[in-house]
Amino acid sequence: MDIKGKITGIQHVGIPTNDMQKSIRFYKEFGFEVVWQTINAQNGESVVFLQLGNLIMEIYENQQAAMKTGAIDHIALDVTDIDSIFSMVKDAGFQCLDEHVQFLPFWKHGVRFFTIIGPNKEKIEFCEKKLQKRIK
Repeated sequence: MDIKGKITGIQHVGIPTNDMQKSIRFYKEFGFEVVWQTINAQNGESVVFLQLGNLIMEIYENQQAAMKTGAIDHIALDVTDIDSIFSMVKDAGFQCLDEHVQFLPFWKHGVRFFTIIGPNKEKIEFCEKKLQKRIK
C-alpha cells in the first residue's frame, strides 16, 4: 500500500464545542481568522473553519462535546486521489467508519472524505477538497 505520495499534510484539526462563540473568540485571540462558516445540513449545527498560517481548526457545534482534556475529535489529512486511498485502506483491513467516500458542501466546491480508527481509537480523516474543473 503506497499512500505516502498522496498525503500532502494535515488539512485540519476538528474540535467539537457546545459554545461556538466562545471557541471563535478564543482562537481569534491567538490570531486565527474565520475563513469559512456554514451550517451542516445533516444535523443543523454550525461549523466554522479558522486559519492561522497553514494551520486550520474546524470548530463544530456538538451539544455532547466532552469538554475535557483529549477532546480533539479527529485529525484530517489532506490527500489527493481519495478514491484510490479509500480502496487501499479498505484492502489493507483498516477499521473504516464509512462504507464509501462521503461528501459535504464545505468550502467553495465541497469536500470528499472518509474516516478510519487508529490504533489508539483516534479518528483519522482522509480529506480531499474538490477543485473546480478547468475548462479547456
